[in-house]
Amino acid sequence: MLSTAQPTLIPFTEPSTLPVTTQTIAYKPLHPTFAAEASGVDFNSVTREVVDEIKAGLAKTGLDDERHVAMSHMFGDLDDVAPYVTGLGQINRLSSDYLFDVSNVNPDGTITQPDSMRALLLRCNLHFHADSAFNPRRAGVSLLLAHELPPPGTGGDTEFADTRTAYDDLPDAKKDKIKDYVVMNSQLQCRRNANKGNPLFNTPEFDPMNHRFGRHKLVQSHEPSGRTNLYIAAHAHHVEGLTLEQGQEELDELLQFVAQDKYTVPIQWKDKGDLVLWDNTSVLHRALPGTFEGKYKRDLRRTTVHDMSSQAWGLNEVGATWRSGLP
Repeated sequence: MLSTAQPTLIPFTEPSTLPVTTQTIAYKPLHPTFAAEASGVDFNSVTREVVDEIKAGLAKTGLDDERHVAMSHMFGDLDDVAPYVTGLGQINRLSSDYLFDVSNVNPDGTITQPDSMRALLLRCNLHFHADSAFNPRRAGVSLLLAHELPPPGTGGDTEFADTRTAYDDLPDAKKDKIKDYVVMNSQLQCRRNANKGNPLFNTPEFDPMNHRFGRHKLVQSHEPSGRTNLYIAAHAHHVEGLTLEQGQEELDELLQFVAQDKYTVPIQWKDKGDLVLWDNTSVLHRALPGTFEGKYKRDLRRTTVHDMSSQAWGLNEVGATWRSGLP
C-alpha cells in the first residue's frame, strides 16, 4: 500500500476539477492548471475501476517491469520499442519490447557517458516534446517508472508544460493565424537541434527532409476535456504551406511561449518506484540536466499507450507502421 510520503505524480488532470479524495486516491494539486500528486493505491492489486479513476486523475506504486507493462495495457494498446532499437542498431537491455529505456544506463549496465552516441541521441529528451509526435499514430498516455535515481540535489527531474492553458492565453490574432497549420514532425529535427554544431548530425542520414514526417494539426481539440490545445513539440520541423524559415520561426516562437514558467511544473523524483503519468496530447515534457550525468545512474523506464482519440492518426495513413527518423 502507498504512503502519502511517497506519492505518484501525474500531471494530466486539471487540479481545479479534482476532489480532495475519492474512494481509493488522495489528490494534492501541484500547479494551478494541470498537475497533481496522488497517493493511496496498491498497484499489486490494481483493478479496471482504479485504472478508470487514474485516467480521470492520478496514483503511485511499487511496480516491476512485468506489472508496469500489465497495468499499462489496461490503458489501451501499447507502442512497441523494437523498431526504434533495431532501426538504430541498438540492443534493448529491458525485459519487454513495450518498455522504452530512457535511462543513462548502457546494455552492459555501465553509465552512459555524455560524449557517447547514446547520450547524444538522448539529448532530444532535454527539449519539450510529446512522445511519438513524429509517428503516424501519436502517443496518448505515457507511464514513466523510476527504477534507480541519482542522489538528491544532482538533477534529473522531469518538467511538464500545459499546452491547453498556453493556447487559451494566445492573442486572438495569433489563434486565427495558426488555426489551420499542419505541422511536419520528425525525431531527427529534435536530435539535430539538441546537437547543434556537431558534424555527426549534419549529414544526409540525419536530415529530416530525407525521411518521412508525422503530419499533425497544430491546433486541436483535446477530447477528454473539451478544451483546445497546441499540439507542438521539439520534433516540429516545418509548417505545410510556409517556407522552411517562416514555419520554423513560428514554431520556435510557440515553443518558447509554452515553455514560460507559468505554464510549467518540474516534478522531482524522490524514490525508487515513483510513477508519473501524463497525456501527451495536451502536455509536453522534458528531462532536466544535472551533475549526475556520467556519474550516477538515472534508470527510468516508460510505457507508451497509443492515442485512442479520433485525432490519433493526425493526417497520416491509418494503420501506417513507419517511424519518422528511421529508414
